[in-house]
Amino acid sequence: MNHKRIIIAGGSGFIGRALARELYLRHYEVVILTRTPRTRTSDIREVEWDGRNPGNWERELDGAHAIINLTGKNIDCPHNAANLRAITDSRVNSVRALAAACACVATPPRVWVQASAVGFYGDTSDRACDEHAPAGSNALASICRQWEDALTEATLPRTRKITLRIGMVLGRGGGAFPVLSELTRWYLGGAVGEGRQYISWIHLSDLVRMFVLCVERENFSATANAVTPNPVTNAEFMRELRGALKRPWSPPAPRFVVKLGARLLGTEPSLALISQRCVPGIFLELEFPWRYPKLRPALENICVTP
Repeated sequence: MNHKRIIIAGGSGFIGRALARELYLRHYEVVILTRTPRTRTSDIREVEWDGRNPGNWERELDGAHAIINLTGKNIDCPHNAANLRAITDSRVNSVRALAAACACVATPPRVWVQASAVGFYGDTSDRACDEHAPAGSNALASICRQWEDALTEATLPRTRKITLRIGMVLGRGGGAFPVLSELTRWYLGGAVGEGRQYISWIHLSDLVRMFVLCVERENFSATANAVTPNPVTNAEFMRELRGALKRPWSPPAPRFVVKLGARLLGTEPSLALISQRCVPGIFLELEFPWRYPKLRPALENICVTP
């Protein structure tokens, strides 16, 4: 153990579990802040917090090397007024709670890596957006702006700040891949809607390495798109997924079918229908070494990995 402590708020989810394992293997002391702590057999500790209020969890921040904040209600739900409010509150309140705790401890963390999303840009159509592109105008873009503003407004003079706008994360343990792969296995892997909407994606292992880079690269502070340099259209994505799973052509799902299916599944159809074509300008400048810059190898890796 190198005695550098890293706090992962909201670290019990899909991304957090993978990140915690990687940091532990790199000999960091890892502490997960979660609503439902579990007894673990490893040296990764879980500490209870509610993402909002002060508590015993605050002492973990004193002398910590880094905070990584992944907290937020899953957006895979109907985007009615109540759910949008809960999605916003879970994100903004967690940032404010962590910032207030940092302001109170004797030795605040040296770096804060904050999750955001490419939803910041709204529906980009076929326009490629790097980190200089303006915010979008839809509901998720508004949530992302408030989420990022909460960190920007926090007065943390001894803590460098990094925000990662994360695209669709591909991995077996969560996110969109399990659902899409199951549909494709049942020969329902056709293009969604017109199929021309872009997907900005990243393999889970590359995203984890981006977080590690942010923690370990001294003096690095930025807002960066955490995606590959190769966004694809929905039609291309589904074609590559069918190829990886060895399934034939499947009929497309028209918009009305997508909307009906979303209602039956209790999710939000716009998540599949809007276009987000994003460019990782910052990580390209850093010459980040993607392991999976192209979609087909990424999907094949996920499909064959036990």
